Amino acid sequence: MPLTRLTLQHFRNHAATRLDEPARFNILVGENGAGKTNVLEAISLLAPGRGLRRAALPEMAGRGGNGGFAVSADMGAELSLGTAVQPAAPGRRSVRVNGAEAPAARLAEWLSLTWLTPAMDRLFSDSPGARRRFLDRLVLAREPGHARTSARYETALRERNRLLGGEHEPDPQWLDALEVQLAETGAEITAARQRLIGELSAALAALPDQPFARPDIAYAAETGAGDLLTALRAGRRRDRAAGRTLAGPHRDDLAVTLAAKAAPAADCSTGEQKAMLIAIVLAHAGLAAEGRPRLLLLDEIAAHLDPLRRAALYERLAASGAQVWLTGTEIAPFDEIARQAAVWQVCDGRAERV
Repeated sequence: MPLTRLTLQHFRNHAATRLDEPARFNILVGENGAGKTNVLEAISLLAPGRGLRRAALPEMAGRGGNGGFAVSADMGAELSLGTAVQPAAPGRRSVRVNGAEAPAARLAEWLSLTWLTPAMDRLFSDSPGARRRFLDRLVLAREPGHARTSARYETALRERNRLLGGEHEPDPQWLDALEVQLAETGAEITAARQRLIGELSAALAALPDQPFARPDIAYAAETGAGDLLTALRAGRRRDRAAGRTLAGPHRDDLAVTLAAKAAPAADCSTGEQKAMLIAIVLAHAGLAAEGRPRLLLLDEIAAHLDPLRRAALYERLAASGAQVWLTGTEIAPFDEIARQAAVWQVCDGRAERV
């Protein structure tokens, strides 16, 4: 199993929670507010980024931790991953691999991690930024180097924006250097996204239209990868007036269409949008993860599915080979897999195996 032990200390409402010997399917059951999603959020911090809620670090610290928290996971006897915030530095998250400090981007080298939460149900009517983050999370689960490339791109982008937004005319040579870095890393980001779109499109095409609505997906780029350097240099005056960079993969989008109706996902019903989102996540779960263990975090996914769709969901999850973590307010929706699952009752920030 990817995770063989999970420990939370002063994380949200979990003062000291330890989950031993997780199974392929792991079910967290409890009332709303008990702390089920907090466990999933803690696991999501074992990947680069801000976790499934994208919360600020101080928000994650529980009472009694003086502004700090720790999350750690064992992956067998030979590997442990951990992330923590120390009370003395509440705005900085540290990462450790086998006890040694490491960059957060390296977490992607050990785990392939994807999640689906109720907040994502309207992803296709949300902002392009939300869809880019979703797409990049899917890419990262396939290609761990995407985290480092994205970090380099974001660093250069912030510096270019800082220069463009300054009072004085920016140094052209410094802009030249930044724009070369943006063009190089931007091309890598675009290529990785397009590879994922191609693989995912093939996986989706092999799936039936039912019980989950099958989407067609495409990468919507404003600027071609080879044209980015030219666009950046030609757009300096425009970007300086705007105070930000208006060309690059940070402006691109994921285009999704309901295949059966040829309708943009944003124009479809809430139910159709969720069905397409589930189809994408399940198709992605079936893709290889380059030898890394895979985790799927599914928050309240079974609550609003009929028995036919729940059965199809569990069948595809079992075939994916991933370790799956699910939450729900009751065990009934999970009856089909409960006997083969590890089940925890969560109450007031405590989790007990049942």
